[in-house]
Amino acid sequence: MALTSVTACGAGSTDEPGGADISSGSRHLNLVAYAVPKPGYDVIIPAFRATEAGHDIGFSQSYGASGDQSRKVARRVPADVVNFSVEPDITRLVKEGVVDEDWKKQAPNNSTPFGSVVALVVRKGNPKNIRDWDDLLKPGVQVVTPNPGSSGSAKWNLLAPYAAKSNGGRDSAAGLDYVAELVRDHVTVVPKSGREATTAFEQGQGDVLISYENEAIMLDRANATSPADQQVEYVIPPQTFKIENPVAVVNTSTDKAGAKAFVDFLFTPEAQRLWASEGFRPVLPDIVAQTAGEFPGDIAKLWTIKELGAVLGEGTAAKNDGKDLTGWKAVDSALFGAKGDITKIYNSGGRQ
Repeated sequence: MALTSVTACGAGSTDEPGGADISSGSRHLNLVAYAVPKPGYDVIIPAFRATEAGHDIGFSQSYGASGDQSRKVARRVPADVVNFSVEPDITRLVKEGVVDEDWKKQAPNNSTPFGSVVALVVRKGNPKNIRDWDDLLKPGVQVVTPNPGSSGSAKWNLLAPYAAKSNGGRDSAAGLDYVAELVRDHVTVVPKSGREATTAFEQGQGDVLISYENEAIMLDRANATSPADQQVEYVIPPQTFKIENPVAVVNTSTDKAGAKAFVDFLFTPEAQRLWASEGFRPVLPDIVAQTAGEFPGDIAKLWTIKELGAVLGEGTAAKNDGKDLTGWKAVDSALFGAKGDITKIYNSGGRQ
């Protein structure tokens, strides 16, 4: 799904045929998001509209590859709330003056209402016996993962094996060697977004889909009653990566109060349970504990952007006003920027 949008042209306009009305109201919000959380918002928005704060607010929605969506908002496509796959896609809007510099402080958990972990989706019965990252490099294994130039999910997908193989960036060459071999010899389908990658895998392309855990859960549920050759299952590698998907209010919004009320709702216990029901990991500690059984998998090491950024940003102070880069700034600069090492790998087709 490259783009889905809904207009507020009168009551009854819905995001899905026969779905709940989400557009009617005397006030209106435009949600611009990356492709993957649409199933969550399909239940979150009606729940918000059932509250006193949201009862008269209608919604339009636009979903697509995270980087592409961010660039559209930077060009002033109408938006009130944005939800992107990676922090740099919001940082771009800060630089463009569209999002406040202190956006991470405007909501709990650094304005990250839900998350996920990187998972491996395989065909039912796991015929290729995929258990860990090395298994993706077996002869003949075909892998589906999006393009990191357009998709935030692609960045998360590659950070997981990179961190595992490089010991969190401490042996970057080992991590890059893995990514290069993966891209050169095994990544056969490179869609623009995480959702398009899921669709490609559903249509029979590839042996393994690297994806968000929530996409894996959705796909597993959707295909549970399909013919055996269309069913899937998923594996959580022993070492994987914590996915954090931030949200922000756009400062050019014509209804900042409504936008803030919606963002605040995303962190309520009601909304957090709804996120969990759709396969997204909640962030409120109480709800995390209550829903832990919905997220199986024995994770020995869950790498984070904070950890990886601290390593990759070490020694960058001389070029950055005397301070080492941290977090996504360090990771993007080292790996995914115009001169980043993983960008170079993709540009060369995996040839180092």
